[in-house]
Amino acid sequence: MEYTMKLTPEQAAVLSGSKGETMAKVMETLVRYGELFGADEMVPVTSTYNHLVTSFGLKALAPVYELMDRLIGAGAVSSQAFSVDPKPLDKHVPSNFLQNLVFNKFMYTKQDFYEGQLKQLGLLNDDAFTCTCYMDEVGNTPKKGDILSWSESSAVVYANSVLGARCNRNSGIIDLMGSVIGCVPSFGLLKDEGRRADWIVEIKTTKKPEAQLLGSAVGMKVMEDVPYVKGLDRFLGTELDERATSYLKDFGAATASNGAVGLYHIDKLTPEAVELGDTLIKENARVYVIDDAELQRVYDSYPVVWKKKDAKPKLCFMGCPHMSLNQLVTWTERVEQGLKRSGNAKVVIPTVFTAAPGVLKEFEKTPYAERLRKTGVITSYICPLMYMNNPLCGKMPVITSSNKLRTYTTARYYTDDEILEQITKGDQ
Repeated sequence: MEYTMKLTPEQAAVLSGSKGETMAKVMETLVRYGELFGADEMVPVTSTYNHLVTSFGLKALAPVYELMDRLIGAGAVSSQAFSVDPKPLDKHVPSNFLQNLVFNKFMYTKQDFYEGQLKQLGLLNDDAFTCTCYMDEVGNTPKKGDILSWSESSAVVYANSVLGARCNRNSGIIDLMGSVIGCVPSFGLLKDEGRRADWIVEIKTTKKPEAQLLGSAVGMKVMEDVPYVKGLDRFLGTELDERATSYLKDFGAATASNGAVGLYHIDKLTPEAVELGDTLIKENARVYVIDDAELQRVYDSYPVVWKKKDAKPKLCFMGCPHMSLNQLVTWTERVEQGLKRSGNAKVVIPTVFTAAPGVLKEFEKTPYAERLRKTGVITSYICPLMYMNNPLCGKMPVITSSNKLRTYTTARYYTDDEILEQITKGDQ
C-alpha cells in the first residue's frame, strides 16, 4: 500500500519492518490514522512521560489485553514511562454486597491482570493512577511546546490550554502506539493554525461562574472548535496560581466532555493567550456571550434521569476530574463551616472526595486531612465514573458538581454551593 505522508528514513525503515512485524504494524496504523486527518508528516514525541486513558480491567476489553500482550511479547514497550487514569475500585468507597458482587465478579474481573500488563509496558509507578497526571504531586507535567501522545480528554485539554503543550484528542490505542513508536502524525492541535480560535466567548456574568457550568456551556456551544475566552480574568486574575489552575482543570474537563474541546485560550491568563493575544483569533470567529441568564438556561437544561426525581441523595462524589491539593484544603474548610452553620457534627450524605494518590499523600501531611476525616468525608483515588458504571450504582440517586460525571452517568449536577448545603444540612 502506498502512503502520501512524508516519512523520515528511520520512520520508513520501521514501516518496512526494520524493528519487526509488530512495530511495522504500529507505524502503519499511525500513518493511516494521520492520513485520514490530512497529516503530511510524523513528528517526534518530546514529552518526558505519556498518559494512558484505559485503567480498568473490564472483561469486555479482551482485544485490548491481546494487543498489550502482542506489544509486550514483541518487546515493543512504551518508549516513555506513563501514568494512567484512576483505578475503578476502592473498598473504602461505600458499596453494598450486591454492588461489590457486580464489581468483582462481572465488571472488573481482569483488573489485577491488566495492571500487570501496564507495569510491563512502562507504568511510571504504583501511584500513577489519576486523570490529573499533570499535577506537581504526580510528576507528569509537560512543558510548553512539548509534543504529546496522550488520551484522557480532561488531561489533553489541560495540557494544551494551561501548559501550552501540543496534543490531539487521541483514543487510548492511538495514544499507546504513539508512545511506543515515539512519534505521532502532525495535524490539528499540533499545528499553529489548528490552535487558532474559532470562537470568541465573552464572559459577562455578575460573579465568578461555576467552573464546570461555564465549561459545559462553552463545550455545548463550540463543540470541537477552539474558544478564546474574554472576561474571565476579572475573576481569576492574570496569574496561573493554584486557585486559577484548579478552576481551569474543572472548566476544561466540562468543555471536553460536554463538547469535544481539546484546547481553549483564556485572555491574559493561559500561555498562548498571554504571548499572542487576539492574533490567535480567526478573522471569521463567531461570538458567544455568556451572562447570568445564559448560565441559568444551561443549568435548567440538564435532565434529571433518576427513576424518582425527588429522591433523597444516597451518595455524593466530588473530584471528576480528581481534586487538587488546593481544592481538598478549601473544601475541608467549607465543609467545616457548613456543618457549623447547620449544627451537625458530620456530613448527612455519604460523601467521597477523589484525588490522585500523590495528592492524597501530600494532603495527609497537612492538618486538614484529620480535620476532613472528622467531618465524615471519605477520600479516595478511584474514578467516580467507573464506580457509577456499575448498573446497581447507576440506579442510586448520586449528586455531584462534576459536569463530566453528570454527562456520562446518572449522577445529578448541582453547583458547589448547592452540594455543600445538601451534604452538611440535608432537609433541615
